[in-house]
Amino acid sequence: MSEPTRRDFLKTTSVATLGAGVLSSLSSGAYAAGEDTVRIGLVGCGGRGTGACAQALKSPGRVRLIAMGDVFRDQLDGSLRNVEKAVENDDSAEISVAEETKFTGFDAYKQVIDSGVDVVILATPPGFRPMMLEYAVEKGVHVFMEKPVATDAPGVRQVLAAAKKAKEKGLKIGVGLQRHHQAPYQEFVGRIHDGEFGDVRALRVYWNGGGVWDPRRTRDQVKSEMEYQLRNWYYYTWLCGDHICEQHIHNLDVGNWVMSKDGWQFPVKANGMGGREVRKDPKYGEIFDHHAVEYTYADGTVMMSQCRHIRNCWNSVTEHVHTTKGIVDFGGRRGGYGATLFSGEDIPYKGKSPDPYQVEHDDLFTAIREGKDYSEAEYGAMSTMTAILGRMCTYSGKEITMKDALERGIGIMPTDFSWDAKLPNAPDANGVYAVAVPGVTEVLEKA
Repeated sequence: MSEPTRRDFLKTTSVATLGAGVLSSLSSGAYAAGEDTVRIGLVGCGGRGTGACAQALKSPGRVRLIAMGDVFRDQLDGSLRNVEKAVENDDSAEISVAEETKFTGFDAYKQVIDSGVDVVILATPPGFRPMMLEYAVEKGVHVFMEKPVATDAPGVRQVLAAAKKAKEKGLKIGVGLQRHHQAPYQEFVGRIHDGEFGDVRALRVYWNGGGVWDPRRTRDQVKSEMEYQLRNWYYYTWLCGDHICEQHIHNLDVGNWVMSKDGWQFPVKANGMGGREVRKDPKYGEIFDHHAVEYTYADGTVMMSQCRHIRNCWNSVTEHVHTTKGIVDFGGRRGGYGATLFSGEDIPYKGKSPDPYQVEHDDLFTAIREGKDYSEAEYGAMSTMTAILGRMCTYSGKEITMKDALERGIGIMPTDFSWDAKLPNAPDANGVYAVAVPGVTEVLEKA
């Protein structure tokens, strides 16, 4: 038999036998005893969490996965198999997840964070993100968290407070808004900010598509309403924020980025309309299948926003910036990205475009290793709030200011996280959920 490799050893050896150094709690920025190895844990073992974990393992330098957590064991086991497959040819990626560091249940995130990780990847349904971030910061652990970072205004406030504490502790936080790490976006947003295309006059942003996966479990396949909603999380507002938050946040975030030449800018007010026109079956929970929102920034610039989950329609996942000299297109043009000027000049993007999902992890882990300031939490939180503001407008039919939305937005999270919890959005006897009604639904606490 050939001599076992270091990689084989780490895959097959119990974490407990690797020595106390592997699981010891370390201060921010420290690594395993005497090694240049960053230890990571994954919380939320779905498709995006699995992908993010593999990308973290492939980031520069040695990275070791030592703990995983999810409410469902089948999700965790499937994720581990897929992560192992994704990094099997990468010698710097190490996987050392023993039974003792596979955690399930609603407190799994605490157990992963407490297991001695330097970095935790938070990729559960977004509603859980604020409390998980808060706990990680409290414990002195760096964070990569997927977007959106919350599903309601109280959650956004919680994230902003945690971000402030993270900076005080020197902790690094990355957020899965990968367009900030995508070369064509970096180039053309920079050229807009440099004034090459004149002044910004308006923006149009879209995530129009046919929708995501159909519900994965039926009621007779689960033991409780909580399990049913968690298995089918995309269709419940407290879990996903509606698709205006879960997907369209990417496009809204680009609009905010474009408007932020002199410091981060976010809309000051919005109005919009939306509803359920096609996806009316109770299996689609309570979310809308279309939203159209008009956002206004402090200088009067308007961003027109659309997102849709309806098949056989005009689809587009793009952003467009109208300026005094022409239009900058991010997608939706020949070549994908570039500017078309009123003078007739066409300026396409000609550079390379490395995978932004990988680059965002490379950038975070480089900042951790080099001790650089690094926080994407603030703009991640406020772009999330931009999406939540839009949802509040479409659900209520009202024009709402960002100030009111952030300060008075009604919380939608349950107060109890257990398998038999009584959820505030529980269905009626026929399994039908109450859906927001514009002109009727209230989204703000009384002033």
